[in-house]
Order: sequence, then C-alpha cells, then structure tokens
Amino acid sequence: MPKIAKQLSDRAVAALKAEGRHAVGGVAGLHLRVSAGHRGWVLRVKVGDARKDIGLGAYPVVSLAEARERAWKIHESIREGHAPVAPRRQQRQALLAQAATEKTFRWCTEEFLKAKSSEWKNAKHRQQWENTLETYAMPALADLAVSVIDLPHVLACLEPIWSSKNETASRLRGRIESVLDWAAVRKYRTGENPARWKGHLDKVLAAPSKIQKVEHHRALAVDDMPSFMTALQSRVGIAARALEFVILTAARSGEVRGAIWTEIDFKNAIWTVPAERMKAGVEHRVPLSDAALHLLKSLPRIAGTELLFPGTKDQPLSDMTMTAVMRRMNIDAVPHGFRSTFRDWAGEKTNFPREVAEQALAHTLESKVEAAYRRGDALEKRRQMMQEWAKFIAHTA
Repeated sequence: MPKIAKQLSDRAVAALKAEGRHAVGGVAGLHLRVSAGHRGWVLRVKVGDARKDIGLGAYPVVSLAEARERAWKIHESIREGHAPVAPRRQQRQALLAQAATEKTFRWCTEEFLKAKSSEWKNAKHRQQWENTLETYAMPALADLAVSVIDLPHVLACLEPIWSSKNETASRLRGRIESVLDWAAVRKYRTGENPARWKGHLDKVLAAPSKIQKVEHHRALAVDDMPSFMTALQSRVGIAARALEFVILTAARSGEVRGAIWTEIDFKNAIWTVPAERMKAGVEHRVPLSDAALHLLKSLPRIAGTELLFPGTKDQPLSDMTMTAVMRRMNIDAVPHGFRSTFRDWAGEKTNFPREVAEQALAHTLESKVEAAYRRGDALEKRRQMMQEWAKFIAHTA
C-alpha cells in the first residue's frame, strides 16, 4: 500500500495550483491532479502486482472530505477481495441495473400478453384484455414503474366504475392483478399485490355479489317450444338451420357456428366438438338425435368450405346472425336462452338425472368431489335425452 502523505487541510488543498499530482494525505494514494487548469481527485491503488489510478471526481465539486471517504471505501473493498470500481462507473452500473428492473406497467402488460396469449382460445380474448386495460388502467398506470404501484393507484382505476360497471371493474381488477403478479415473478416488483381481492380490496370495495345485477339470457318458455320450432322450420336460410341445430343439440352458438363436417360421425351419430372451441377447454361429444341427423343430411355441401353453416365469403356466421332470425320472428329471447329452456324441460318434464342434463350442456362441475367421480360422459344416457327433447319440441298437438 502506498505511504500516507502529510494530511493537508481544506485551505492547503484549495491553494494547490501547480500542474501535476499532489498527495493530500489522510488516505494512502489519494492525490489532487492539476492539469490545464482542471483539478480532480485520483486514487492510486495496488491490486496484485499492478498499480491502478481511479478517478474520484472533480474538485471542488467533490470536497476533500468526500474524496477521502470515497478513497477509504475503495481501499476497504480491495482488502475484502473485490476489484476496485470508480464511483462514477459504479453509479453508471447502478443506473443500468435500475433501468433493467424499472419496467412500466404498459411494458409489463405488453410482455405479459405476449407470454400468455397462446393459452387463450382466440385473438378475441386477447383483444378483450387489451381493450379493458387500455381504457380503464392505462390512464392511471401506463407510465408508472410497476415497482411503485400501490393501493391508491389501483383504486384510481377501479373506484370510478366499481358500482356502475361492476362486471367490467371485476375483470379489470383480475387483469391488473395478473400483470403485477407476472412482474413480481420477473423481479420487476416486490411485496404484496395491491390488486389482490381477498384480505385486501375486499376491505375497501363493495362485494360484487352485492352490487352486480344478474342478467339472465332471455329464454323461451318450455311450453312455447313446439310452436316456435314449427315456425322456425318454415323459414329458409342457413342461419335458421344453424339456430335449429343449436336447439336440437343444446349447444352454444359459437360451437355450432364453427362446426365443420369432419367433426360429424354420421355412422355413430356423434358430433365431436374440439377442446379449443369449448368454453371449458375440454373436448365434448354430442349425441345426435334422429332430427339432428336429418337436418345435417339436408344441408348443402358448399365447395371451398368445411363449415356446416358458412356465412358470407365462406366465413363462420356472425354472432348476431341467429339473433337476427329471432328478431324477425318477433321472439323476445336470444339463442343462448334455448340452453336454459332445455334445462328447464329436463328438470320439469323428465326424470333424467340432473348430472346428465349438466353434461348435455357441457357445464363444468363446481363440486370437486362430484367431478372426481365422473368417469365417463354418459353418452348413451344423453343420447336418449336428446331424442326425447327432439320429440318434445316437434310435438304440435
């Protein structure tokens, strides 16, 4: 270690004007270097067999006391076996490290969507996430580092719509929570998630169950089904046939609109809906009644498309196509409501077990115990049920 020179005072250091290096004492190797009128601190240290000069900043911006303190810390670091780093370089490294972890909420949202969107069924799902976050979260959170986002920031997004648009607000809360959870796993933030519900937001926001208005899909009464089917079957057009198939199979309209011919097994009278088109993400077999098979066999096979019910330009029918059929018939209901009508019929007018009706609707069982004991899909029991349903809605007496 270099010898420690005589310790100069602040006044003595201020008086140093001659060019060259001037030892100032107090810490071994500390010098004030004067060159072309510029004065700056330099610490000469020995690391192994090599000598090295480390700049400690300009004088008097960095005072004598501060230069000695910085020099002392570097010597201490060397004694502990660490390679010496100039304070300015150390500061730059710290800033770079901080920049690598200081990510904004917008950046994290974009990266989260890239990482997770492959799990979602279609591009529409990602679009819903983007739209909700862009409309309600980004105005308050977009440019904030995720590391600083806390309860007040989350509430600024949620409170304005919590009562008036609670379903949207609830989805927004969950989506903000997911983005912040992703950011925490990636080490961009630490601590509890301020968008979590249980034990946190549930203490400051009203429970959704207390303020949400439950809006059921408008459905036709069970006893009105036979006359409605007669009227529906008299209408021409692919949309009317698609709606008829929705009713005969108790399927969701999206499952029917995307159905293709290779999913139909005419020999065994089964329609197999692939997992990616099912709400629960599980493949679903639908037993086809005689009426459903007859309808399918009557459909034209249109060149250039595999769709059972193609829309314009051989694309699937739109969401509103079947609804439009019902409006033209002056029916105050929606296509999805026929699933409710089917469930009412099964419960009120048949002796089929509840679980068979639930399987026909491809509902996910809430009871984990019941789900664990469900070994098959009750296909043949459901086939009998769908045959009885077809007979009931065809009855015109």
